[in-house]
Formats: sequence, C-alpha cells, structure tokens
Amino acid sequence: MVLRLANKTEVVSYAIPAQANLAASPFRDKNYGMRVLAMLLVFSALLFGAYYFYLKKLPTTDSGTASTQAISLTGVRSDLLHIAQAERANVASNGSCASLAELISSNMLTMTRTEREGYSYSVECSSAEFNVIARHAPAPSGSPIRYPNLAVDQNMQVHEVN
Repeated sequence: MVLRLANKTEVVSYAIPAQANLAASPFRDKNYGMRVLAMLLVFSALLFGAYYFYLKKLPTTDSGTASTQAISLTGVRSDLLHIAQAERANVASNGSCASLAELISSNMLTMTRTEREGYSYSVECSSAEFNVIARHAPAPSGSPIRYPNLAVDQNMQVHEVN
C-alpha cells in the first residue's frame, strides 16, 4: 500500500489491510487432519498416564501380593474371623474347641465351604486355645505373586504364619 502525501514523497506501509488474508489461511483445511491427530495423541497420553498412576500403583494389603489379591485376602480374613467367632462361642459353651467339620455340622458356623479361592481353612486346638489357619498352595517358582498363609487366634487377631 502506497500513500501519497502533500509534499509528494511516498511512504510504504507494511500493515495488512482488514480485507486481506493471512499467508497460512489457504492451508487451514490441510492442517485439520494434523490437529485431530495431535488431539488424539494428547488424549491417549492422558489416558495412559491415568492408567499407569492410578491402576498400576494401587496399594497392596500385604507385601509381595498383587493389588488384585486384595479382594480375595479380605474375604479370607472375613472367613477366618467368622470361624474364630464360632470357635470362641463353642469354647464358651462346651469348654473345648471343635474341628471345622464339627462347627459346620452343629450349626455354630453358617458357612458351608471350607475353602475360598485356593485357600483352605483348618482349626488347630489345644484345650481352650485355638488357631484358625488359612493356607494356600505356594506360587509357581519365579512368579512375582506371593500367597500369604493367614491365621487368627482366640484373641481375634489376624496375622501371617509360615
């Protein structure tokens, strides 16, 4: 754009007039695919970050166990406490402890199974003292997963045993 002034000198203006288009505007339609691809990459990176930090880093209930074992171990602990409560009631009423089969047959214990997801339950008695133990077969060699053996005693304390 050239302006003519009264003293007849010319001035060149580098300002873009309002009706003029920018240089990149003819390529705007060609960049649409790249914009969509960039948005998909950002979205997938956010999803991966959420998966990695929230699902892979879940806390475990016992050291050396997978986070997916938490539900199973909670159920095993609950079963152990139910068996121990039934054993405690049996010791209070009969003065001696009973086996797991005797507790189930006398209806002191309402559960009918003596195992849960690979854990088998047993009761060890010595006079009025007892231990209810949940044992699991060892994990295959080289496996990062560990199956803890749990026990509860007459004090209703759940702990890990060897």
